[in-house]
Amino acid sequence: MTLEAKLYCSKLEALYQVSQVLSRSLNFHETLQSVLQVLQSSQKMMHGVVTLKDTTSGAMLVGAVLGQTEDENEEIVYQPGEGIFGAIAEEGKTIILARLADDPRFLNRLELYDPELPFIGVPIRIYDEVVAGVLAVQVSKDERHILDEHAHFLTMIANLIAQSVRLAIEVEKEREDLRNERDNLRRTVTRSYGFDNMVGSSEIMRRVFELIRNVAKWNTTVLVRGESGTGKELIANAVHYNSPRVNGPLIKVNCAALPDNLLESELFGHEKGAFTGAVNQRKGRFEQANGGTIFLDEIGDVTPAFQVKLLRVLQEGEFERVGGNQTIKVDVRVIAATNRNLEELVDEGEFREDLYYRLNVVPIYLPPLRDRREDIPVLVEYLIDKISQQQGREIKITQEAIRMLMQHDWPGNVRELENCLERSAIMCTDNLIGEPSLSVNLLQSESLTKSIKPTANIDLQDESIDERERIVAALEQCGWVQAKAARLLGMTPRQIAYRIQVMDIKVRQL
Repeated sequence: MTLEAKLYCSKLEALYQVSQVLSRSLNFHETLQSVLQVLQSSQKMMHGVVTLKDTTSGAMLVGAVLGQTEDENEEIVYQPGEGIFGAIAEEGKTIILARLADDPRFLNRLELYDPELPFIGVPIRIYDEVVAGVLAVQVSKDERHILDEHAHFLTMIANLIAQSVRLAIEVEKEREDLRNERDNLRRTVTRSYGFDNMVGSSEIMRRVFELIRNVAKWNTTVLVRGESGTGKELIANAVHYNSPRVNGPLIKVNCAALPDNLLESELFGHEKGAFTGAVNQRKGRFEQANGGTIFLDEIGDVTPAFQVKLLRVLQEGEFERVGGNQTIKVDVRVIAATNRNLEELVDEGEFREDLYYRLNVVPIYLPPLRDRREDIPVLVEYLIDKISQQQGREIKITQEAIRMLMQHDWPGNVRELENCLERSAIMCTDNLIGEPSLSVNLLQSESLTKSIKPTANIDLQDESIDERERIVAALEQCGWVQAKAARLLGMTPRQIAYRIQVMDIKVRQL
């Protein structure tokens, strides 16, 4: 093999080793140091330096040095255009010197280079004409006749380094974008679920807000109680997002929406093959909420059989997946909510007393809207702003309409108020909610309330009573939650949904 062929093979092997180095390490400083070591061992190059441009100041910072320890060069900085490194970066051109001392730009700031030896410095280019750094080395005096070949080879090495630099810049940009998105989401969440988002100035609501502020600081179990539509989920959001667990997940489960067998799988997860259809292992909601908060809505509708399983995870923080035998421990804060009278359910034997005391550590009672009528004007203002944003127009409401709202009983509470305002906003043609559009909606609400009240307390198990009447009564007793009404009637959610459709039952939106 000729000398030229040997040199060619040597450089080809060096290129391969450099590419391997650049793809192996995630530590960019260590990677550049390894590149210089490859150049030294395979090409007999010496006194190597890689500088990288600071994106803010434009100065050249020493990234890696061959022949010195890190502490010896950590403070070395070349300003734009300063010295040989600054000139290469500013002009974007390769500099080849047969003798380094012959160039007046040589500053010897690193105290590394030999002034009597040749010098080769090439720009590290990214994005076409953008120079991100400089690769500079020295070779022996015996190789002055092949400096151009060395420069060409170093340009290829610089191109490989440039790819890694470009990738590092793009990765850092993506990380910065993700950090900004995360911070924006956190600010949005804080605004959406902060205390300022809870509306009310009445004395009873001020006490509720103060209790929420106090309890949010700790990991105490919270039981939110109140009628349907009073905003129990909003309280759960406020507690979680203003607690030390704010960076953890908030997992929500409607316990009334699922039968026991599905609820157990939903909360605790299941192993592959645990039952028909369990084709994969699945984490339950408690496992997903580890390190955060779980919100168990409609906890009063859990059957006594399932209450035993729920009690264990609340007491011990451990459970097994359905079909599994491995005990899983979790660190989860529990917030539960119900619109039912748990004390009566305990007396009737429908709710375990030990579970009741486990949940009822800090009870938060949300009053119905009829007991805090003085909050209706500020609630209306808040909801009108919300509806205006949703519909993309500025909606107003007259004082006469607000007075009408304050005289209504609001059996559906804040949810009913919001629905009423949204319907009225749709009906008004001049962006002003007044008495005419509001009267129609309030009359519809009162008519629906009167039409269902006589059937609310009938015996649901009396089959002599018309089925349609029993379904409407069950829906009324359950706050028009179909899954809960299905349980009372011994039906599945699909069966009751079918009957509601066939019997043309107008579902009430609370």
